[in-house]
Amino acid sequence: MLELLSYDFMQRSLFAAAMVGGLCSVIGVFVVLRGLAFVGAGTAHAAFAGVALAYLIGWPPLLLAILFGLVTVWITGWVEEKGTMKLDVSIGILYTTTMALAILFIGLMKTYNAEVYGYLFGNVLAVTAEELRTISVLSIVVLGIILLFSKELYFIAFDQEMAEASGVPARMMFFLLLTLVALTVVVSLKTVGAILVFAMVLIPASTAYQLTHSLSTLTWYSVIIGITCAVGGVLLSAVWDIPSGPAIVLLSTFLFFLAVVLSPKRLRHSMSSV
Repeated sequence: MLELLSYDFMQRSLFAAAMVGGLCSVIGVFVVLRGLAFVGAGTAHAAFAGVALAYLIGWPPLLLAILFGLVTVWITGWVEEKGTMKLDVSIGILYTTTMALAILFIGLMKTYNAEVYGYLFGNVLAVTAEELRTISVLSIVVLGIILLFSKELYFIAFDQEMAEASGVPARMMFFLLLTLVALTVVVSLKTVGAILVFAMVLIPASTAYQLTHSLSTLTWYSVIIGITCAVGGVLLSAVWDIPSGPAIVLLSTFLFFLAVVLSPKRLRHSMSSV
């Protein structure tokens, strides 16, 4: 184990996993409270379609991943705002459409490209120094915006209509939240992949939600759980020679069910019903 930690690629992987785990966990709190769970999955597949197109035409993958992700969440938010369609329906349509585009772009490639599939399934052990810098910059930007507008974001996560009635620019904050979700998903693609990044946004916050009623404690628990699972999953993948993405998600899932069993909320409910 100590020998593994001496390698540069392992140090990069652990650092990237910790940043992604913490970032997904923070944004996951707002996703869980606001009921935007399906948005993460739809955005992940949209971003992957951008990656596939980028490799097809020779553009930077990150650029088109961000573009596809942002366009997807903005269209989703606009459709919900107009009241013409429920959020889960519009996301479902965009989810399947962007995944179809991704398959189309991959089919148009003349040769097999392993890097594209790295974004689909995740490969944190292959994160380069340049990718680590990009992950760091985007993570700092997203976390900085969250800290700057934390009160407003928490408010609209609980009750957007009440927030708007109280003078909070709820519409702008909602679109800002969707933008932060998209950027978080793009940052996490190389680590856990488009298929599993949705789980990293949802599971740590859902696990923390089982353990506390306090909003601030919920956020801290979510971050601790997310970082622990991300780093622990990378270590397990390196030691047991298994894919990193599934290792991270399965560890997160184990902790979620453990939290459900030991949840103070469940125990208090059981005692009150006796």
